[in-house]
Amino acid sequence: MDIHEFRGRNYEYLRLGEIAPGNHTVLKERGAGELTLFWNLGEKASLTVDGVRTTLGRNQILSVTEFHRIGEMALQKGRLITFNRPFYCVIDHDSEVSCKGALFFGASKVPVLSIPEEGLEKFEILWDMFRIEMQSYDHLQIEMLQMMLKRLIILCTRLYREQNTLLPRDDHSYDLIREFNFLVEQHFRTKHKVRDYARLLHKSPKTLSNLFTSVARKSPLQFIHERKMLEARRLLHYTDKSIKEIAYEIGFEDIGTFGRFFKKMEKISPSEYRAGQEGKTAYLSGISA
Repeated sequence: MDIHEFRGRNYEYLRLGEIAPGNHTVLKERGAGELTLFWNLGEKASLTVDGVRTTLGRNQILSVTEFHRIGEMALQKGRLITFNRPFYCVIDHDSEVSCKGALFFGASKVPVLSIPEEGLEKFEILWDMFRIEMQSYDHLQIEMLQMMLKRLIILCTRLYREQNTLLPRDDHSYDLIREFNFLVEQHFRTKHKVRDYARLLHKSPKTLSNLFTSVARKSPLQFIHERKMLEARRLLHYTDKSIKEIAYEIGFEDIGTFGRFFKKMEKISPSEYRAGQEGKTAYLSGISA
């Protein structure tokens, strides 16, 4: 497979690949927090997603999250864009590309959109730009890639909304997990217990735990903790805020509790983590100077 991959210093990654029948199983290989767009280039592609057969025509794009399970596949060729939320946290951006009701966490069925003939050139140019930028290897690379990914998501979201004026919802278990995930994105700074989200979802904590056990790979509490850790790493690396300020911003009552939480999750203290990131930055700056 022709594949290009970016990996950042804070666990961010973006992967671009061109796939064919011999390597199409890469579609099944998604890790925690991953979001994937599959662009079909063949006459027809057939995939089983969450037990439901989905058929794609040429220049149709399918969107899946870590919660989807892909089974049998038959395809000729396509393009794959996979990224994780540390690379691009969808909820942090404007409403047009938010995860609520759009490509990733809002639809009860697997989102599929069609690239019209008159819009195909935009997508082809963007793909070529992605491939070029993946080989830049400088300190501006991540910002450029994030900007292009946002552009791609905007284009896809506009088409999806134009082509799906009615987006039905049902009681499928995946919808409940996506709704939980969306709520965590909104409230992780102030709500830290599963029961807080269970109340918002009008479910019992036990119902959520049982659901995650049967469908997801992690407990609901793990999702909450991982989102708090993502924010902690970002603030430590990208801001000059003190560790005490960061602790309060994420919702910890004191710096000691935050320090123990961080060390349990990351295996090092917040100050050690920040020092390590500063050392990497200095090293990379020296190389590029």
